[in-house]
Amino acid sequence: MNGEELTEQETALYDRQIRVWGADAQRRLSKSHILVYGMKGTVAEFCKNIVLAGVGSVTLVDDRAVTEEALSANFLILPDENLYHGKTLAEVCCDSLKEFNPMVHVSVEKGDISTFGVEFFEKFDVVVISCCSLAKKKLINQKCRKLPKRIAFYTVDCRGSCGEIFVDLQDYKYSKKKLEETVECQLEYPSFEDAIAVPWKVLPKRVSKLYFAMRVIEQFEDIEGRNAGQTSIADLPIVLKLRKELCETNSVSESQIPDAVLERLLTDTSEYPPVCAIIGGILGQEVIKAISGKGDPLKNFFFFDAMDGKGLIEDISKP
Repeated sequence: MNGEELTEQETALYDRQIRVWGADAQRRLSKSHILVYGMKGTVAEFCKNIVLAGVGSVTLVDDRAVTEEALSANFLILPDENLYHGKTLAEVCCDSLKEFNPMVHVSVEKGDISTFGVEFFEKFDVVVISCCSLAKKKLINQKCRKLPKRIAFYTVDCRGSCGEIFVDLQDYKYSKKKLEETVECQLEYPSFEDAIAVPWKVLPKRVSKLYFAMRVIEQFEDIEGRNAGQTSIADLPIVLKLRKELCETNSVSESQIPDAVLERLLTDTSEYPPVCAIIGGILGQEVIKAISGKGDPLKNFFFFDAMDGKGLIEDISKP
């Protein structure tokens, strides 16, 4: 992400941002390349934020057609069928994002992201995926980690009033201000596969119940061969049985995963726009920090539940 100085046009356009985080951070942003998979409402909010911030390029991947559900939460899709008929979700969102900031190159890549070779990911600095199965999350994260360069990897999921972000910055170095001096810091991140493999019994009792509930739903979808979010209340008996098995295996109480939370995750599969705005805003902020190398990054899970209005950061790593 190192390279040329900002152009006069960039300096003028991003003047206010430069005053906040400095010219070097803005230069890093303007030279960064972001890959985004899964154009749901939360991801639309995220894309809007980073395009306005002035990243170098954003590449969108989502070959699905526009649906009623997508229209309800994704503000990048204009409510005129003539504008999206025959186009994929990525193509429709690409057209809208270009209007937010003409200095950011927004493009579309077609195909199944899980079939893309490792070398495909090398041209990106950040990879953000959503609407993914458990297997796909693991696979894309592994491909990013196989490259010689460090790629910031994020997963984001929003189900009704609940949202989750996972972050993998690998071996990450950054700076932060402490009193009047700048301190250099370093963090080691586990992969997604390693993080969710941490035995539940070694985690602190205060860990968010959403963490455990999301893992149960994720495993249920994986076992049943479902797409992410392809669930209903009819699945509750099987999910409760799986919860019992997972809790027994991990030697934790089933009270860590309340029935009510599982019911909400199974039934509220569409996104709520206000929650999309919050999760997409947090994700955008984290990606900007990762690119600029300034400020404490999130490590390594973030959970939000609109029912209590709380956002929680959980460090799920091997002891």
